Amino acid sequence: MSIFEPMRTALADMPRPLKRVVLICFDIVVLVAAVWCSYALRYGDFFVPRPRQWLMIGAAPLVAIPIFIRMGLYRAVIRYLPERAIWTMLQAMTLAALGWVAVAFVSEMAGNGIVPRSVPFFYWLIGGVMIAGSRFAAKTFIWAPPKEQLRRGQIVIYGAGEAGSQLAVALRSQGRRLILGFIDDNKSLHGRDIAGQRVYPPSELPTLIDNYGVEEVILSMPSMTPERRQQIVSNLTQYPIKIRTLPHIADLLTGKYLVNQIQEIDIDELLGRSSVPAESDLLRDMIRDRSIMITGAGGSIGSELCRLVTLWSPKLLVLFEQNEFALYNAHRALSQKASFPVIPVLGSATDAALLSRVLTEHNIEVLFHAAAHKHVPLVEANALEGMRNNVFGSLTVTQAAFEAGVRDFVLISSDKAVRPTNVMGATKRWAELIMRHFAGKASASGTGQRFSAVRFGNVLGSNGSVVPLFEEQIANGGPVTLTHPDMTRYFMSIHEAAELIVQAGALAEGGDTFLLEMGEPVKISDLARNMIQLAGETVRDAANPGGSVEIVTVGSRPGEKMFEELFYDPASAQPTRHPKILRALGRGEINDLQYALDKLEQALAARDETAARAILFDFVAESAPQADISPAAPALAQTAQPASGA
Repeated sequence: MSIFEPMRTALADMPRPLKRVVLICFDIVVLVAAVWCSYALRYGDFFVPRPRQWLMIGAAPLVAIPIFIRMGLYRAVIRYLPERAIWTMLQAMTLAALGWVAVAFVSEMAGNGIVPRSVPFFYWLIGGVMIAGSRFAAKTFIWAPPKEQLRRGQIVIYGAGEAGSQLAVALRSQGRRLILGFIDDNKSLHGRDIAGQRVYPPSELPTLIDNYGVEEVILSMPSMTPERRQQIVSNLTQYPIKIRTLPHIADLLTGKYLVNQIQEIDIDELLGRSSVPAESDLLRDMIRDRSIMITGAGGSIGSELCRLVTLWSPKLLVLFEQNEFALYNAHRALSQKASFPVIPVLGSATDAALLSRVLTEHNIEVLFHAAAHKHVPLVEANALEGMRNNVFGSLTVTQAAFEAGVRDFVLISSDKAVRPTNVMGATKRWAELIMRHFAGKASASGTGQRFSAVRFGNVLGSNGSVVPLFEEQIANGGPVTLTHPDMTRYFMSIHEAAELIVQAGALAEGGDTFLLEMGEPVKISDLARNMIQLAGETVRDAANPGGSVEIVTVGSRPGEKMFEELFYDPASAQPTRHPKILRALGRGEINDLQYALDKLEQALAARDETAARAILFDFVAESAPQADISPAAPALAQTAQPASGA
């Protein structure tokens, strides 16, 4: 514990009026000492005042203290004293010295020549230094951070603008960490001092880390473009530092204290994805004043869809979920904000009677089908349950929507449905084909119903995804486990995925399979390294045996692909009015779908997993687009471009 800790605690607990009294008494002593030192400097010897000189010494605090009170020197909280307060103190001391000179002049007029002419100057100089210096010394030493906090390393703020300078003042006032200075790209600021801190060029960061123990960089450029932010974050991840950020400038207007707005860097900032603003008319047309139902409402995608729908004022929202706790959380969070009915329904997607009753009773117009088992290894280990839920659950929901006259049906699919190698992907492909089957029936019967599917890759932070797993492993000190160092995946944020799903549904014409443009595939090993570095840790490998977190390759799991694909046939892709959404035309009847469903149902009833797997994958291969059976088709994954095919 610091030797100043008892003093810090005592002063912090002291009532505010008592603190002012202590400070006034201290200033009286300081001013008396300043006058005495001024006389001693003038005479060049130890000074023993005469009675009349004692009166002049006593007059100094009598003149100064009222001026100090009027100038606000006792209103400021020393712990949060800004550097600019020094000018107020010097002004107050100047007025106090002039007032004391006036008293001395009156004394001279009375014939008491007791104040040499140089004494007032010495008094102003010594008093100013002692009054201002004592306050900043108290702020620096009495409220200095404890040693255990200083050992956490120093901070560098990236961005020496207004937000950065305010952040520096706020961090210093809290006294929790040491700020070494700023980094800024503006060459005209290099070498200057802003808010009492030196500004360095970005090229100096390695030197600052080596020489001063910098362990954290805070990005404080709230108005920078996403592209520039991504570039800076990518450059910083090569250093063994933790990276945090202030949010966009619009988010700083919430009234929260600046320090509380510091956030961890989101991993999606490293993906280099350029976001496209949602088209509000598409969201409005799909949601506003319409009865909406979302299956799997308690899951990652389902809950985000619920939050998005809530923002656009539907007529009502039905939350359909088989997990009781997830349904409770989703309903509680949404019902507090919604100005429309939010109806929780606990049930399974395979319950045809319940689905029919809910759809009819609430006159559902839009249905987002997000309910599914999505975790590849778990579905692979529980293949029969995965088929029952994902295939026959989708069949039940889609058929109920068709029979109830639901105007818009949107299936949430996956990139794993393209040339699937696992049960989860194959069941998602069956769900797409079931959707197309009912789209064909709606078209043939002229109901005007629109059935569509939206296919996309991994969602950052979703339940069972790799990002939360890596975060947990890094927090536990590692190791971070990879199934293969060369494995790649597509990623996007949950919020972006939800917005694009709704907009894709509004663009549907019937039987469409939409692809959400996912950018470039991300190497999972690179993702792991970036996450370790963003956490302020270092990778332990042959090149850096002293690193803190090791990356270990454990081998591919059953059904896992080295890379995912977003399309069967790129030639079938068509652009839509939205740059992030592509359409793959896939209308028409699916041959032998009912026969395949009957065979699969019989295999499930017999608990014959081998037969069920054979039926599952054989039908996917038979119903694949013609481009899929080309010997060259698998090579498409190596050069995948944002395109789609049914």
